[in-house]
Amino acid sequence: MLLFAVCLVWAFNNVLSKIIVTDWAIPPLFYVTLRFSVVAILMLPWLLPMPRPAWRIVAIALLLGGGSFALLFTGLRTTSPSAAAIILQLGVPFTVLLSILMLGERIHWRRGLGIALTLAGVVTVSWSPDGVMLSSGLWLVAASAFAGAAGAVLMKQVVSVKPFRFQAWVGLISATVLGLMSVALEDGQWAAAGNIGWPFVGAILFTAIIVSIGAHSIYYHLIGRYEANLIAPLTLMTPLGTIALGVLITHDRFDLRMGLGGALALLGVLIVAMRRKPATELLVEREIR
Repeated sequence: MLLFAVCLVWAFNNVLSKIIVTDWAIPPLFYVTLRFSVVAILMLPWLLPMPRPAWRIVAIALLLGGGSFALLFTGLRTTSPSAAAIILQLGVPFTVLLSILMLGERIHWRRGLGIALTLAGVVTVSWSPDGVMLSSGLWLVAASAFAGAAGAVLMKQVVSVKPFRFQAWVGLISATVLGLMSVALEDGQWAAAGNIGWPFVGAILFTAIIVSIGAHSIYYHLIGRYEANLIAPLTLMTPLGTIALGVLITHDRFDLRMGLGGALALLGVLIVAMRRKPATELLVEREIR
């Protein structure tokens, strides 16, 4: 039930983010900056000492944290939460392939089958009468999946870093870098925020406190308490919840092609995730939302 609640929170956050960057017209880099700023402030007591090596923590923060979310939220401006939830499943084969390249892992035929099914699902979702076409938004979502996978592989090489300390540095680094990028690349941020008012403040507090700190803390607790090959498949409730909430709240189009593509992608992820604990932990750690 705890994991169901966590996945539901993550799924709702995906749909809420779509509303923030599209309906409310909040610049995505500005939105991510505020979210991670709140995280950094609340996690400040756990900031020091800085984990070593410093360059790896910075890289992880930018890939798994701010960079991944910035790409995702920018992509959500031109795509639906349902389609994004399916494309994000590319993160699992990306993680496996990067693990082979960077960590020297070997691939079993079953993992290869899972990767192939996931890719088949993404191709099905992207199919049009003119062939396979990814919109600019879906390309950004795919890039977000890759960034998250790269960050997860790097994170596997870091030992003895408590979750709160890790979140403190992800928040600080992400807020600093993305804040500078928002100033340089976006305009009208505060005016857009002022137009929405208190609902936007509430949304930022929800994404920072409930999603980034609350849900993630429960998630890490569950990873430590239960077998990873139990947790990993159950996290598929997040894309399923995103699709359901997207249809209900943002009225996403969901037809036979989307259903078939989503089923193939999720089946592929399930095959990859259903493995013994040591091999599965990396996939569990690369939480997508």
